[in-house]
Formats: sequence, structure tokens, C-alpha cells
Amino acid sequence: MSDHQVKLSEQEMKAYRVQGFTCTNCAGIFENNVKELPGVQDAKVNFGASKVYVKGTTTIEELEKAGAFENLKIRDEKEQRVEREPFWRQKENIKVYISAILLVISWFLGERYGEEHLLPTIGYAASIIIGGYSLFIKGLKNLIRLNFDMNTLMTIAILGAAVIGEWGEGATVVILFAISEALERYSMDKARQSIESLMDIAPKEALIRRGNEEMTVHVDDIQVGDIMIVKPGQKLAMDGVVIKGTSTLNQAAITGESVPVTKTLNDEVFAGTLNDEGLLEVEVTKRVEDITLSKIIHLVEEAQAERAPSQAFVDKFAKYYTPAIVIIALLIAVVPPLLFGGDWSQWIYEGLAVLVVGCPCALVVSTPVSIVTAIGNAAKNGVLIKGGIHLEEAGALKAIAFDKTGTLTKGVPAVTDIVTYGGNENELMTLTAAIEKGSQHPLASAIIRKAEENGLNFNSVTVEEFQSITGKGVKAKVNNDIYYVGSPSLFEELHGTISDDKKQKITQMQTQGKTVMVLGMEKEILLFIAVADEMRETSKEVINQLNNLGIKTVMLTGDNQKTAIAIGKQVGVSDIKADLLPEDKLNSIKELRGKYQSVAMVGDGVNDAPALAASTVGVAMGGAGTDTALETADIALMSDDLDKLPYTIKLSRKALVIIKQNISFSLAIKLVALLLVIPGWLTLWIAIFADMGATLLVTLNSLRLLKLKE
Repeated sequence: MSDHQVKLSEQEMKAYRVQGFTCTNCAGIFENNVKELPGVQDAKVNFGASKVYVKGTTTIEELEKAGAFENLKIRDEKEQRVEREPFWRQKENIKVYISAILLVISWFLGERYGEEHLLPTIGYAASIIIGGYSLFIKGLKNLIRLNFDMNTLMTIAILGAAVIGEWGEGATVVILFAISEALERYSMDKARQSIESLMDIAPKEALIRRGNEEMTVHVDDIQVGDIMIVKPGQKLAMDGVVIKGTSTLNQAAITGESVPVTKTLNDEVFAGTLNDEGLLEVEVTKRVEDITLSKIIHLVEEAQAERAPSQAFVDKFAKYYTPAIVIIALLIAVVPPLLFGGDWSQWIYEGLAVLVVGCPCALVVSTPVSIVTAIGNAAKNGVLIKGGIHLEEAGALKAIAFDKTGTLTKGVPAVTDIVTYGGNENELMTLTAAIEKGSQHPLASAIIRKAEENGLNFNSVTVEEFQSITGKGVKAKVNNDIYYVGSPSLFEELHGTISDDKKQKITQMQTQGKTVMVLGMEKEILLFIAVADEMRETSKEVINQLNNLGIKTVMLTGDNQKTAIAIGKQVGVSDIKADLLPEDKLNSIKELRGKYQSVAMVGDGVNDAPALAASTVGVAMGGAGTDTALETADIALMSDDLDKLPYTIKLSRKALVIIKQNISFSLAIKLVALLLVIPGWLTLWIAIFADMGATLLVTLNSLRLLKLKE
């Protein structure tokens, strides 16, 4: 099934939020249970985002029945998040307290009357039943189906301990297992909170004016074209365009930019951003399900569901690993007594301990927790990573190619130098702007902007006989004099030659990556104006950081070699490729992949789409407001800036390191515990601590990814 088909089918499916998932295994069981419900044609669980998609008809009560084995709570996707009870007061944890109290009382009774006495045995049995009944139900059901998961392994081990008279240890194992499950639930919730907090960014109501009436309307009922009134200190509830007022908006929630941005007439604004000082009137442009914030949340949730390569490996490994552990445990329990005259009771006990140690909890949870946490952290910092696979690939990057215009530079030409040869600078600039007003050339707009900035009244100048000289410039009559504005080559044609000092000045400005425009008459040159595409303030620093991370940086541009080299040197990239057509960019990416294997392409997501698709990781600039960037790229930088790129690489690398640490640690701790079987030192206590300790450490290790800041 293609991604597109999955998206389509998910749109037809109804989404519900699920509370209480602890492990991927439980999510799988829940998915199968939902599929078996009457009226349900298909179901798909997204563990990372804690959601279930259902095709067909069903009710929340039915779904909760399907999730009763794990005490799952279901709510409609659109429903407000209910405040959770504090962790220590949750119903699932109360049975652990009762069970623990019974265990302590039984232990004291055992000290007083001896372990074999009936009273401590009853106490231990009660503790096992209260703390482990839900575990046994799951375990026994699985045992009947010959489905060996951790519940099955724990059930066999605990019942086995009771059979051979180790009631105390059986009860302790139940409690330690229940504690480990509760802590796992807590840490998974913590990892998911980064997404849940995104959902709470935008208000659920807004002040809307329809006709002459102002009213508070729920976001679901706001229509495109409604006028939203946003007072200072309020958050925007919807995306739209400013139709009245000027203010600064803090867009950190969407783009990760900490510096507030000024917004005025016709500027685009986003839901979830905070209005700092002015009163704004905003015309709503999107329905609530289409706003940028909704898209971000949807993409992040999809990303967390996508399996990363290391997770696919772990899941496959666990599939063969669990039955192997059951066989090893059986051999340990049976072979020494049968062949070497060992004590049955001792070796059955060792076999049970191996079952407990063999629980693949830590291993199975090692990757998803890291991925959910890293993607959630990135989203809060204004970076959208669209899947675990892209997170892992970004961590392995060897080279990054940058489009120049609009990526390393602002993409808007600006006047950088004005050199006069006779006459007043302001007068000559007024004259040039008046002539260029009739031109469509992008460089003309730079000259007009400069004249406006300097407050020059060029609109009052009368321009006659305006004429375009194709590819070279323009010609016009002002106050009965003929003036030319154009490239140096136009004046070489007019004047024959340009004096050496002027030629030198032109060459000097061109080698700095600037384009030179000339104002002159039939016989003389009056003014040079140098125009350049401005470098983004952060580009140099970002390239420097990437070079320090050991990543090869390459600039791809359609500009001429001279300009490209000037800008490339200024920004500090390690390689420059100039004079490229869009298909040449695509070939450059293929070449780089041949050389470095793992290559990212950073572009603005529109004209760079083929190159973004050909790279290992496509990174789009300015995800906020551009649907193309969100759709085509693997990673979208929500702010129109590069400064989040080094953070993304560091986060991805750290996630890769943590995933490797988690897998290695989970396997190492099990191996050490299994080796204790040889001298017969492995106890149920050590086994459960090894399993619980590994799971907890793996989860806490993954949560370190929440701490990574820019």
C-alpha cells in the first residue's frame, strides 16, 4: 500500500485517542481485538501517537471492551483532553499498593511463624492474586493461543514459583513487574506529552465578527471568510490574513523562532501564535482541520507511527527471541535433573528465572520511545521530522547540498553600493528609480525599494519615451534629456570603451558577487548601483557549525561562476557548483550520493522538488504556510531560516546513539543474567530486577532526548 493510499484510507477511517498503552505488544493485541468487533471492517493502531483508526461502525464502549485487558480509555479525537488523575492515584496503581502491603505483612508473619506456615502462604497468595490477576488473564489467554509474549512468560514463572513453594518470591516478582509496568506507562506518557502539548497551543474558541455582531465561536464552527478579532496577549485560534491593525506575533509555537515577528496588512498569520501588543483583525483562510498547526500535529503523529529501520530489526528479532527463551528455559529445567542427577526443584526454579529474564520488554521498547521522544522534541523546536526512518538517516548524513537563492540567501535582491560620477546621489537615484518604475526586471524592484527607503519622491518625475532594450537595460527621456539604465555592456556599446578606473570598480563589485547597473547618458556615466541577493544572517554560522560536525557542505546555484564563488566564500561552504539548471541540480545530488552515500538537500520545497526527492533526506525551508514544503520534504524547518539545521543533525545523531545504547544494553544485561544460571546463582529476584531495571534504564535513557536544546 502506498503512502498516498494509507493517507486516503486513514481519512475515511474514524480516529480515536487511546489512553493507557504501555507497550507495542499491547497495541498489537488491541488492534486485533478491534478488528474482531462486529461492524468493524478494518483498524489500525498508531502506538507513538496513542491513536486508533477504525473503518466501519462501532462505539467508544465497544472499543473500551476491546481494550479492557489493558484498562484502556478511549475518547473521540476531537474531544478535549481530560485532565489525568495524578500518577500515584491511578486505579491501576492502587492494586500495587494493596499487594505490596500484603507482601510486607506476610514477610513479617513468615519471620515469626516460619516460611512454611499457612498464614504467610495465604498472605503471599493474596498478594499474587491482587497484584497479578490482570497479568494472569492475559498470560493464560496467550498460553492457550501459544502466543509467547512477556505476559505469558511472567504467568508461567509466577505460577511455577508457587508450585515449587516459592510463594514469597512469586509475590515479589508480581509486585516488581507491576511497578515496572506503571513506570513504563508513566515514561511513555511523558514522551507523548510533547505532542499532546502541541494540541493545546491554539485556543478552542475565538472572538468572531459576523456583520455587525461580535460573538465567541468554537473553532469547529468558524467558517472561511469570518473576521477574527485578536486582542493583545491573546493567542490566535485560526490561520488567516491580517486585514486591519499591526502587531508583533510570537511564532515560537509554530516556527521555533524566539524573536517576535511584525505582522501588518495582508500578512499571513498562524493559529497557536501569540499576539503581543496590537489589536488585529484577521480574515480566516482555513477551516480548523486544515490549519498549519493541525497539519503539524497530524504529520508528527504519522511520523511517530512509521517504523524506523532499527525498530523493524528489533521487532523481527523479538519474534524469534521469545520462543527461543521458552525453549532454553525448558531445557534448563529438564536437562540437569534428567541427565546429571540435579535437584528438580532447584533447576525448575532456574528455568523459571530464565523465563523472567528473557522478557523482551526492554528490547521492544528501546527504539519506539527514543523515536517518539526525538520527533516530539523536534516539533516543539520548529522542526518537522516526518518519520523514524528520516530521523535515523539525518543522523548518518555525510554531506548537505544547499540551494543558494532563498535558502542561503534571502532570495530578494537589495542595493548594496551606490557610486556617483558627477551630480547629487539622491537626485541621480530619484532619476534612476523614476525610469526603472516602468521596468519588470527584479533588479529594478531593488532600486525602487532603495529609493522608497531613502524617502525619494521619484513618482513626481515625468518620464517620456520609455523603451526597453532587450537583455541590456532601458532608455527614457526626462526633462528633454535621454538617459540609459542598464548593464555595463550596454554602455560599452554606446561609448566604445569605459575608462579604466570605472572598469576596475565594476570588476571589483562583480567579484564580490554583486550585479552592477549603470545610469548614464549618450556620452557620460553618472552612477553605478550594485545589487546583490542578501545573505541570510544565520547562513555563515550554520555552515560553520555543520563543517565542525564533519559534514561536507555544497552550494548548488543557477548563478554564474563569479557570483557563486563570491557568495560561496562568504558563507564558507566546502564546495560550489554554479550555472546549474534544475535537472543539473538533480544530477549533482545523484553524483554526491555516489560519493558520500548519505546526502541531504536543503531547498525551498517548490522548484527544488526533484532534487529533494533524489536526496537521502529532503529538507524544506519555511514549512509554516507552504503546503508544498510540508508535503515534499522528509524534514521541514518551520521557520524560514537555517538555524535549526545543526540542532536537527545533533538530535538525530544523539537519537541514533541512544537507540544503539538501548539495544546493546538490553541484550547485555540479559546475557549477564543468563550466565548466572551456570553456577546456579540466578534467582527470581535477580531476574525481575534485570528485566525491570533494563526497561526502566532504556526508557529513562530515551527521555534524555527531551533535554536536547538548540
